[in-house]
Amino acid sequence: MLKALTDTYLRSLKPPASGRTELADQSCPGLEFRITKAGARSWSFRYRAPVSGKLSRVTIGPYPEVTLAEARERANDYRKGISQGEHPSEAKRRARREAPGRTFKVLADRYLEEYARRNKRSAGADERNLNLHVLPRWGERDYAEIRRRDAIELIEAIIADGKPVLANRVQSLISVVFSFAVDSDLIDANPCSRLRKRGEEGIGNRVLNDPEIRLFWRRVIEPPVSPETGFGLRFALLTGVRPGEVAGVAPKEFEHLDNPARALWSIPGERTKNKRPHVVPLEPMALELARKLVGMTAHAYAKAMNRMAAQMAGTDPAIRSWKAEPPTPHDLRRTFRTRLPQLGVPADIRDRLMNHISGDVGNKHYDRYSYLSEKRAALALWESSLRTILEG
Repeated sequence: MLKALTDTYLRSLKPPASGRTELADQSCPGLEFRITKAGARSWSFRYRAPVSGKLSRVTIGPYPEVTLAEARERANDYRKGISQGEHPSEAKRRARREAPGRTFKVLADRYLEEYARRNKRSAGADERNLNLHVLPRWGERDYAEIRRRDAIELIEAIIADGKPVLANRVQSLISVVFSFAVDSDLIDANPCSRLRKRGEEGIGNRVLNDPEIRLFWRRVIEPPVSPETGFGLRFALLTGVRPGEVAGVAPKEFEHLDNPARALWSIPGERTKNKRPHVVPLEPMALELARKLVGMTAHAYAKAMNRMAAQMAGTDPAIRSWKAEPPTPHDLRRTFRTRLPQLGVPADIRDRLMNHISGDVGNKHYDRYSYLSEKRAALALWESSLRTILEG
């Protein structure tokens, strides 16, 4: 049946009572839409083979993963190829024969090289998650043959392993990889498009109490954690900066380390989560640690916290509470933020210390005051409080 197809019409179309319904697109010769009794919707292109003239069909992909506009574009490409003597079905079979160059491993390598390492600070984390959780299952598979059900199966396996947050991160990652493939004209549609997050994530609320802060400060530089990693985690607690931004800090980001009254850490926008530069005054304890910091990774900090928790033993209440709910590096930032109002630090200064800038027009476009003295005063209060806590 010939029909002027629109997305509104296709979304409202009901499955037939039996068999399937096929609609030819009035605006694009050869393009057909199919809906089965089970409700499966898909696109195909019907054509006559260039030499034999035999009526043939080639599958384009599922709807709505392949949109109406994308299906028409692909049909037009097929029609152009036929006019030049190309047989779409044979071309598809040839692509399958060339599958060794179309494995997900090849696609993942291209994604890391051509996109992640050029544009993402988390490229290292992407590579680890691909190597650990995706490539063992999909590495040798033809990426063009991976379907939505395959993605769901992979994500559900991680959830079943008790890692819902990781499952959501991996789902986001493979969706980005497939989006890269679509943008690179390697596949027609992203099988993860509009796939809801399947892992249930709780809102983080872990804050270290005073005994836990003392335990953390002492144990974080003891084996099995290296002193260098421990210094970075201490520095994260002192400054409230995201552990991922402490990781990889470069010496050139520190200023006036020989002058305690002016010492600063200037984080460039390309290294912050919100892409805004962040200036952190360095008070004495933080200044001492800044001189010891070496380039680390966010993964190293997370691993250090896990190792520290695994090695703890004893009946001390701080050890028991730590073992019951092991903190993460990000919980150090939450602890910092939670303590500031207790010290009387105003809300706007607390936000600036967290590099959370209000989105109103005045703050976003006109307020260029650095707030360095206010931030330095707040950090001095926090260091003083932390010294008191560490002294018990």
